[in-house]
Amino acid sequence: MDASRRTFLTFTAAASALALLPVDAAMGTTNTATGTATPPPLETARRPRLTNLAHLRFLLADVPVVASATHTTFGIETKPAVRAPWTYADTDGSGGYRPVGGGTRDALTGYWSQGAYNADDIARAAVVFVREWKATGDAQSRDEARDVLRSLAFLQTTSGPNAGRVVLWQQEDGTLTPSAVPVELPDPSDSAESYWLARSVWAFGEGYAAFRRDDPEFAAFLLARLHLCLDALGLESLSRAGQWVRSDGQRLPAWLIAGGADATAEAMLGLAAATEAGDSRSRTALQSYGEGVAAMSTDPARGWPFGAVLPWTGSLGFWHAWGAAAPEALARAGALLRRRDWSAAALSDAGRFTPQVLASGGPHNAWAPLPAEAQIAYGAHGRVAGALQASTVGGEGLRVLAGLAAGWFFGANTAGIPVYDATTGVTFDGVETDGRVNRNSGAESTIHGLLTMQLLDANRDVADLATSITGLTANTGLRVIEAETARLSPGCVVERPDGGAWTGEGNLSGGAYVRIPRGEWVEFDVTESGGILHGVVWRQAADAGEAEWEVLRGRRRLWKTRTAAGSTGDRGLTEADGMLVPELLGGDLPEAAVTVRCTSRGDVRLDALLIQPRIASAVYSTRSGSAVLYANGTRQDQRVPPLTPGTGRAYDADGSPRGDAAQSGKVRVRGTGFTVTRS
Repeated sequence: MDASRRTFLTFTAAASALALLPVDAAMGTTNTATGTATPPPLETARRPRLTNLAHLRFLLADVPVVASATHTTFGIETKPAVRAPWTYADTDGSGGYRPVGGGTRDALTGYWSQGAYNADDIARAAVVFVREWKATGDAQSRDEARDVLRSLAFLQTTSGPNAGRVVLWQQEDGTLTPSAVPVELPDPSDSAESYWLARSVWAFGEGYAAFRRDDPEFAAFLLARLHLCLDALGLESLSRAGQWVRSDGQRLPAWLIAGGADATAEAMLGLAAATEAGDSRSRTALQSYGEGVAAMSTDPARGWPFGAVLPWTGSLGFWHAWGAAAPEALARAGALLRRRDWSAAALSDAGRFTPQVLASGGPHNAWAPLPAEAQIAYGAHGRVAGALQASTVGGEGLRVLAGLAAGWFFGANTAGIPVYDATTGVTFDGVETDGRVNRNSGAESTIHGLLTMQLLDANRDVADLATSITGLTANTGLRVIEAETARLSPGCVVERPDGGAWTGEGNLSGGAYVRIPRGEWVEFDVTESGGILHGVVWRQAADAGEAEWEVLRGRRRLWKTRTAAGSTGDRGLTEADGMLVPELLGGDLPEAAVTVRCTSRGDVRLDALLIQPRIASAVYSTRSGSAVLYANGTRQDQRVPPLTPGTGRAYDADGSPRGDAAQSGKVRVRGTGFTVTRS
């Protein structure tokens, strides 16, 4: 559970509960003039679904509930019980699992220090059941969707000063836990807007859209609860719509839920579903929140973070994979509200940033600002969903990226093994950077694994690519050279902050930096053939002069540039003075070894030198050979030797196809675009 700081096809004009309705040879064809459908071939129709709800159903528990002045739910008078998924499930080492709550369990009271169930997972589980019902017509999924939505509604406070907000934790006997141990913010958990309130908007919105015709009475209840959420949001984030703050010198939106584009984007998914179902109030909120999330997009021409939508107003140098639903939400809302700027932001995240994520080894939990930490299903799902949704406003190449990203579940991860099992519905809780696997399978991992499988079941061309992948055999993404390992002039000092690597906004690479007084220097030996350079300076809030960068080949200086060492200004919304954000120095290094020298013209705190390959790559093993992704970080077309034999297609950054990949024995990669080959 997370409560922290993520072939051309024809599409229907109105999105389904899955938001994607592709029609191709695998799914059957549609006569656009008559709207009649031709069934898919029999052998295709019989292919088993990847989605298996068995493990999620195993996690579901019956929870007794009692109405009070502040908490109740639909039909509680005749059915005083709801269903909720356990937060965690620990492996027993022999293929079985044991449900576990959050924190420690008191042997006398039976209460967990946090709770057995939580609103985050209840909301997202409801989305899974709603989407499964709408995709398959399965009556059991429909009933489970209803009961889990009723569970979520019970957690929502219905009256008093906190009306509309949501209590995060609940015990096995139905008792609510407004204040968990350890304390989570906001505390009590329904005292302010939160990530779980945003996810409640997601679930209530999709639930309302799904039940609107099937059960109007229940749908009306869900819409009322969605509006109650909007009442609460109207007292906080929505009340600040259009207001801006400056943080670390940048103009940021002041009206994101809990300060996050991540939380806000998940709420946008529910608002989009309700808008499609005709709710005007959701449309108004969607317009406001879409403006805020789009304002967190970045310009890929300026380097890091390569076109990603930043998730958190608390840092300009921190992107995380979990909860990274911004490209999905912006593409969906952009198409719905005809906002091309939102669609462009989604395309940049999906088509420019996702290839860099894949080439850097997959969806590491955090780029803070350098890729690190474990990989989890929550992060992998976001890359797949974002690329797929962006393909509805972009080109077919984004569907190929989605397939490569979904390969994470089938072996393209740091462990090199499948982390989703279609025979059981189990998704492992994650893999560490060293390949260790967390074989537990809690609600969050299970849910985001299933949300991904539902997308693959609805997009069989993407599923075919994803399930063919068996591993990630090589990748050439970002390379870091620590400043403390470089050559230092005598006056330089290596400093390791007492508080550790975390600065309040990001992590110092290697947990240290080099303080370079005026006139002193640091030299890096760069042996890569070409590349794009970024300097990672921990800039100060006050004026601290500049860092002068030179690229030398022998005694010859190839080029020189300068970057600021300070002058970030007031920290604003961020948690610390200064910022740690890689700054683009330049590219087109020669095909030879060079020296990069950083000389202080002030007081420079240098963390590292970041090298981005001109052509980053990822090589995947598949059942029939190899698949290779080539991602161009420059604006010029490139032709490079193939990493493995194969044929494929070159794409622009928006996924538009631009001809065959092979040209004169080399692989052609469009400027700022990508190429995928297969053997």
